[in-house]
Amino acid sequence: MITLYGVYRSRATRPLWLLHETGTPFTHVPVIQAYRLPDPASPDAPIHTASPDFLKVNPQGQIPAMQDGDLILTESLAISLYLARRYGGPLGPQDDAETALMEQWALFAATAIEGPALEILMAPAGEMGEATARIAAEKLRRPLARLNTHLAGRDWLLGDRFTVADINTAECLRYAQGNAALLAEFPHVSRWLTTAQSRPAFKAMWAGRLAEPE
Repeated sequence: MITLYGVYRSRATRPLWLLHETGTPFTHVPVIQAYRLPDPASPDAPIHTASPDFLKVNPQGQIPAMQDGDLILTESLAISLYLARRYGGPLGPQDDAETALMEQWALFAATAIEGPALEILMAPAGEMGEATARIAAEKLRRPLARLNTHLAGRDWLLGDRFTVADINTAECLRYAQGNAALLAEFPHVSRWLTTAQSRPAFKAMWAGRLAEPE
């Protein structure tokens, strides 16, 4: 049985979206980030990333984490790739070439998209925040141009089939969605992202996120 640790308001959205897509049974342990709690040391505090029981699962004290039998994984993109291979059917790779492509897009999302997208999301109000967001948007233009070219004439990253590659990449890019003008520069990316987020499994995952306290 799969056990997934982490609240919806975290990178756990990536494996949670995939699990909603597959309908695979799993146990969800809603571990919250310790920094979000007023007093993590309180005996009334919920299980969190600094809780001794969770640190036995991930000594780094980060979410998400996943246990499946004897296997423990502690990186969201790796968790999603594993779940897709083992339980995802058409969401996972069908041959070695697809395995390589799904790994490539996960690494692309992590190294080229997520950092600047997070800078856009976290930019504070005011002139300094606006400058930070502008610089981050400029960092994203090159990878988004590549993604836009790749998606021209394709529904999904691997062609005509929605896969874990779309989930991982879309969830990294989601952080930048507040910059609507930037995404409008890349119409194929915007179309792909809108279509991905229209899927029932994404909506179910997002409903879980909205149900959690901020």
